[in-house]
Amino acid sequence: MRFSKLYAPTTKDAPKDATLPSHKFLVRGGFVKQSGSGLYSFLPLGKIVLDKIRDIVKEELDDSGAQEIQMGVVTNAELWKQSGRYDVFGKELCRLRDRKNNEFVLGPTHEEVVVDIVRNIITSYKQLPLNLYQITTKFRDEARPRFGLLRGREFIMKDGYSFHDSIESLKDEFDLMEKTYRNVFTKLGLDFRVVDADSGAIGGSGSKEFMVLANNGEDDIVVCKKCKYAANIEAARRAKKTTTVEPPEADFAKFYTPTPVKDSIRHIAEFFKVDEFYTIKSVIKKAIYKDEEKIISFFVRGCDTLQETKALNACGALELVDASEDEVRLAGFNPGFCGPAGLGEELEFYIDSELKEEKNLICGANEENYHFIGVSMFNFKDSRYKDLVQVGASDYCLNCGEKLDVSKGIEVGHIFQLGQKYAKAMGAKFLDNNGKSQPFYMGCYGIGVSRLVAVMIEASHDEKGCIWNKQTAPYLLDIIVSNIKNEEQSNFANELYERLDKKRVLIDDRKERFGFKMGDFELLGFPYALVVGKGLKDGVVELIDRKTLQKQQIKKDEIFDVLQGLLS
Repeated sequence: MRFSKLYAPTTKDAPKDATLPSHKFLVRGGFVKQSGSGLYSFLPLGKIVLDKIRDIVKEELDDSGAQEIQMGVVTNAELWKQSGRYDVFGKELCRLRDRKNNEFVLGPTHEEVVVDIVRNIITSYKQLPLNLYQITTKFRDEARPRFGLLRGREFIMKDGYSFHDSIESLKDEFDLMEKTYRNVFTKLGLDFRVVDADSGAIGGSGSKEFMVLANNGEDDIVVCKKCKYAANIEAARRAKKTTTVEPPEADFAKFYTPTPVKDSIRHIAEFFKVDEFYTIKSVIKKAIYKDEEKIISFFVRGCDTLQETKALNACGALELVDASEDEVRLAGFNPGFCGPAGLGEELEFYIDSELKEEKNLICGANEENYHFIGVSMFNFKDSRYKDLVQVGASDYCLNCGEKLDVSKGIEVGHIFQLGQKYAKAMGAKFLDNNGKSQPFYMGCYGIGVSRLVAVMIEASHDEKGCIWNKQTAPYLLDIIVSNIKNEEQSNFANELYERLDKKRVLIDDRKERFGFKMGDFELLGFPYALVVGKGLKDGVVELIDRKTLQKQQIKKDEIFDVLQGLLS
């Protein structure tokens, strides 16, 4: 491709709302063009990168035995009503009506559609397992689109769905998809981790995320360097927290605590001269359900932090928001002095599972200016206990006991074991080997294809611009003619360009100054640049490695063979 013919509108100015390198450089380099909030068009350079990523994804999926299909972006709302997700998915689901007042949604995911595709057609266990996938546009009406391609409203995704006659078959496919995804991200040259994850709105009993390690990652990943345990912080587990500090031994009693100590658990610990490990704090939230709202208290150790996704899963709400003090009091809780001991059974509350059967604790007495001391956690129903705490870098691995670490990551893939959730809801059944009708077991597998374009930059860039690897670079080589008016330089560069693979090579034949061309090379980030300049009269050209910016003088008679090796 000749740069003089390429549509790549580069600019020095980044979008005002751009904070991440990928957002800045993809827009500045003319890879993408924003057309609205969270909406982007891929320009020629961006489309080449997108297609390269798509090809790698497709190749690995096809090799795994999955079959590609194409489902519509616009989905009949009736299917979502059958699954029960139409009303509970949230505001991210874009609902619309046509001229005949029929209801539709813009698909953020396609479980309902694919179930409808196979039900009443796949009717026997002999036709299973089956794995269908697509790579297509999705729409999620994000409340705060940001970070460019990393969190847009419209995006391109690979989503796959498998159907099985048993949970064992589902687990086999789940493992195969994990292996397949590992192959995809390895081929892309990314440093990634496979982590245990929360299933979120998709649902199911088990899920894993594929996280690319990056300083600008949105997600916190808990990792153990010894046994390789890894999990998103929303799902991370730890060995039970312990302490060497002696417990405060006291008989159960109610103790007067002046009003100022209700400000924080630290003040409570200081007042009673105990370690925060032996205190219980209450985090009170308003839980939003489909048809109602509830005030719920979550109890964790004073030295721990409530993990809100875990809390959300514990109570089964759609959303947790802060509750006002009036709402808390009206619900029957005493803000600042709330504790599980003596709390009415009619109130909804959950206790972190690590507190089960613990003794010598201090908590609120559910009465203004009073706390209980000598509390023992023996008289609560098992259903009250849930995993609620946020795991941190000071905690220890549940598997091997080694200290955990926390890293930043960007989610690029997610696989789920859905079980029979959608098949049951939508009446999708088959006959098993005993002739009995039962719902399919399903798996779901996603990769953020357009998101990966940005992730490649987050994983590899410098202050000057992008640094593409050979797997995803739009062009591998940028031939820069230092002085386009110099006939010797132009002729040599053009002859070289004509001999090379034009799909992999860009020749910068623009009538621009040399510094401008070099700036674009550094911004666009192709792996190599060949400068045909003043040295040509002495029989040499200059090869530049974009990653290191190291320059190498090479004889012009040898450069073709050198480039052939680099481009292979």
